[in-house]
Parts: sequence; structure tokens; C-alpha cells
Amino acid sequence: MSSLNNRHNEQASVAHSESFDGLRDFAMLTKIRLTSTVVLSAALAYLVAAPIFNWATFTAIIIGGFGTTMAANTLNQVIEREHDQQMKRTENRPLAQGRMTVSRAVLAAGLLSLVGTISLALINPLAALLGMIALLSYAFVYTPMKRYSVAAVFIGTIPGAIPALIGTVAAEGWITSLGWSLFAIQVLWQIPHFWAIGWLGFDDYQKAGFKLLPVTATGERDPGTGLQSMVYALVLAGLVWIPFQAGGFSLVAASLSCLMGLAYAWFGFNLWQKRDRPSALKLMFFSLAYLPLVFTFGWLL
Repeated sequence: MSSLNNRHNEQASVAHSESFDGLRDFAMLTKIRLTSTVVLSAALAYLVAAPIFNWATFTAIIIGGFGTTMAANTLNQVIEREHDQQMKRTENRPLAQGRMTVSRAVLAAGLLSLVGTISLALINPLAALLGMIALLSYAFVYTPMKRYSVAAVFIGTIPGAIPALIGTVAAEGWITSLGWSLFAIQVLWQIPHFWAIGWLGFDDYQKAGFKLLPVTATGERDPGTGLQSMVYALVLAGLVWIPFQAGGFSLVAASLSCLMGLAYAWFGFNLWQKRDRPSALKLMFFSLAYLPLVFTFGWLL
């Protein structure tokens, strides 16, 4: 009897471990942390724009955002699985390691996109259309272009900022000046963010054949990326006054957001001056805080 119990416990332990590993692989496949930040931007944009909060609409944004973004991230890994094997930061992904088949990943992407699109369609057709544009452009335009040109970073800002449009469309029914202004903020915010990430992962990206940072004629990091980051952030400092004019931001929210843009610019200037890893890290960490804080100011203040 004791032997049977021990065998049962071992089998249960193995099953539990396999279940946990499966969930972990699914989280890695769909880039759950990145997905969460994308969905957060859509949710906050809705809260900024909505005259009256609606739980059904908000829930549809969350489900739709997770579905379409997870599908896009899954297709991204299907396309890049061989390149992921060459980078330390991605070599343990389930497709790169062969722990998951391509067909299973594609099936997951299809089901997730279906759930996401239907959820957004329950809000309105335009929200669903924007979700599909973001998914397809991220997976089939931005993803393959990363291997050919640094222009991919600028193209990638479009699907990266569409969540702000989805949130405002869900609140206002159409793309308004407030929606365009939040979209523009999210577009410009991404460039210093990507430059910082590209600076930090430069060697890994080069080894895998990805072009995610401007380079010099000799193939080194372009020192001007810090200066570019500063310029884009300075534009952001002025851009936040457009949602103020559109009635989405209060004077306090716009003022604080303007200060955030100036601080963002300082971190870009710091990278331009020092051109080292600590400066790139500071720019990246500040970029992670910038967008949720600015949108939260717009919502709460």
C-alpha cells in the first residue's frame, strides 16, 4: 500500500510539474509581461477618454487586448524561432528550444486572435479593425523587417501605439483629436525606449542579424541615438498639451506630463554624453515608467 501511495504521489508531482512548465512556456510564448504593459496602455487610454465608465466595455478592452497582443507575440516567435536560438535573452523560449511545436503555437495564435477580435468587435467594428491592424502589422511587417533595416523600429511604433487608439475609440466611438494625441504620445515614447533596449542588447541583436539600433560606418553603436532620444522626449514634453486642449488632460496632468518629458529628455542627453551601459539602463527604466504615469495623470488628475 505504501509503495502504491508513493507511486501515486510521484505521478501527481510529475503531472503538477508538467502543468507548471506548460503554463510557463505559454507565458513565454505570448510574452505575458510585455502583453500586460500593452493592455495597460489601452485600458488607461479608455479611462482618460471615457465620460462615463462602463464595466462591459472595459472588460472587452482587457480581453480583446490580451487576445490580439498575445497572438501577435506568438506569431512573432514562430517567425523568429531560429533567430531566438542565437540570443541569450531568447534562447530558452519554447519554440527555440523545441519544447513546443510550430503547429501548436500557430493554433494558439489563431484561437487567441479569434477571442481578441470578437471581444473588440463587441465594443464596435472600428476597435476590432484596429486590433487586427496592430496584430498583422506587428507580426508580418515589423517582425521580418527587423532583419533588414532599423526603419523597423519606426514601423513598429504604429502597432505599438494602436492600443491607445483602441482605448479612446472604445470610449468615444471614433478616432478623435484626443485619440490621435494619445496615439502620437505612445508612438514617440517608443523610440527612446527602443534605442535604450537596442543599446543594451546590441551584441546579441547583431549576432542574430537584427537591426534595432542605428550604427556607424564601422558597425558600432551610433552615439547619436542618445541625442535622438533627447529630441523625441522634448517633443513629447510639448505634445502632452494637445490632450489638454482636447479636454482629456487637466492643467495639472499636462504640467506633470510635461515635466516627465523633460526628465525623459535628460536621460537621453545623459546617454548621449556618457555612451555607456548604466546610462542606457537609466533611460530604459525611466521609459518603462513614463507612459503609464502620463496616462495615469490624465486619468486621475
